[in-house]
Amino acid sequence: MSDPTPDFAPLKIGNIAYDFTARSTQGDITLDNYRGKWLVFFSHPADFTPVCTSEFLAFARHAPEFARLGCNLLGLSVDSLPSHLAWIDAIHTQLGVTIPFPIIEDPSMAIAKAYGMLDPTAADSTTVRATYIIDPAGIIQATLWYPLTVGRSVPEILRTLAALQHTATHQTLTPESWQPGQDVLIPAATTQNTLKSGNTPWFYRLEKDQHS
Repeated sequence: MSDPTPDFAPLKIGNIAYDFTARSTQGDITLDNYRGKWLVFFSHPADFTPVCTSEFLAFARHAPEFARLGCNLLGLSVDSLPSHLAWIDAIHTQLGVTIPFPIIEDPSMAIAKAYGMLDPTAADSTTVRATYIIDPAGIIQATLWYPLTVGRSVPEILRTLAALQHTATHQTLTPESWQPGQDVLIPAATTQNTLKSGNTPWFYRLEKDQHS
């Protein structure tokens, strides 16, 4: 991995996602191996915790939908690989859910620091609930951050992924709470010749999605 930004400096939209190699519950993982597909890379504070368990159950439930969008899931915490394995085994045996995606260990905190996943105000090495949506070229297209006490909305991550894919392919914008198949927005007019007459404001023009 190249020399990262200073500790606790989160990567931003438009940055290249740093490459790394780490052990995971499904074998060694190299981030560059995900190039060519979308990736949701997320940190969780700790194994065997209530909020994290609820999130992993939701990610597992929605995993087929991420797969249909050509997107992989990858989790991380500073807990050890044995802890990860014990936790997902407990989720399987006690809750009846199989976690289908890998979880990488980061006991040295090198990855968490490089990505800014550690809370600089925390008294320990607990990571915040950071989520990066990374495109096939390895560019970060969206980030979502939550504190330790508040669980993420996995359906919102899925919705954001779908919107990013749509706008990357088509010359449209997606409005608030957009879902696939709903109306999209035309970019605002930038010259006098492109202004439209009538009752539709030039800066807010909805149209039927032609690509749903």
